Amino acid sequence: MQQALTHERGQRIQSVQRAASILRAFGEGAPELGVGELSRRLALHKSTVSRLLSTLEGEGLVERVVPGDKYRLGFEFARLAGQVPHFGDVRAIAQPLLRELADASHETVHLAVRDGDQVINVDQISGAHLVRDTNWVGRRTPFHCVANGKALLAFFPEADIKRLTVQPLERFTPRTITNKTELRAELARVRRLGYAQARGEIEEGLNAVAAPVFDKNGQVIAAVSVSGPAYRLTPTRLRTMGELVKRYAQRISKRLGSSSPVGIEISRKDGSK
Repeated sequence: MQQALTHERGQRIQSVQRAASILRAFGEGAPELGVGELSRRLALHKSTVSRLLSTLEGEGLVERVVPGDKYRLGFEFARLAGQVPHFGDVRAIAQPLLRELADASHETVHLAVRDGDQVINVDQISGAHLVRDTNWVGRRTPFHCVANGKALLAFFPEADIKRLTVQPLERFTPRTITNKTELRAELARVRRLGYAQARGEIEEGLNAVAAPVFDKNGQVIAAVSVSGPAYRLTPTRLRTMGELVKRYAQRISKRLGSSSPVGIEISRKDGSK
C-alpha cells in the first residue's frame, strides 16, 4: 500500500490526471457526455473511462443522467467549488439574494466568476419554470458569448480585454458575436446600462441577462445572471430582467463592501473607460 502511494518528487499520478481531464471535458461546451464521447475526446480506452467515471460517481463528482447513459458534473463538485477561498465568500453572501432573484424572476439564476481565460458558473438556483433544467454549475465558457461573461469582461482592465479577445472569437450559433469591433460596442453598452444581454449566442433559443458584482476595492469579481428560453425571455422582458438583475447585483456588491455604481461608465483600474 505504502509503495502504491509513494512517488518520486514532481512525478504526476496518471490516474489523477485522467480523472481531472474527464472533469474538465464537461466544461467545454458539453454538459453531458457518455463513455464513448469521452473516450474519443480524451483518446482513452472506454474501459479506462468507465472505471474513472464509476469512481467519480461514487464520490459525487459526476452523476448519471437518467434516463440515458450519459454523465454530468455532480453537486459534490459544486460544493467543493464553493469552498475555494477566492469566490467562496461571494457565493455564501450571494446565495440568499440569488434565491430571492429566482423567486422574483421565475427563471434560473446563476452566479459566475472568472476562471483564468474563461467564465465558470459556481452556483445555480432554478426558478419556477422547469422546462429547462440543465445544470450549468462547473461549466466553463468563453467570455464573449454568454451574458455573465460579457458582464465580467466589460469591467476588466483594458489590457485584459485585449488579451482575451486577441484570438479569433469562436462561433457557437449564428447569433454569436465574432467581430471584435461589434464586441467592443457591446461591452460599451454593458458599461452604460449596467447589465449584459445574450440572445441565443451560446445555445440557440437560450436568452440571458447578467450584471456585474464588485468587491470593496471596486473590482469586478462575479456576475449574476437570469436565463431562460427565448419564448419567455423576449426582448422586452430581457430589458425588465436586466434592471432586476442589476438591482440584485448591486445588493450583493453592497454586502461585499462595494460602493461602485452600476449602470454608468465606470472607470477601470487602468483609468480607461
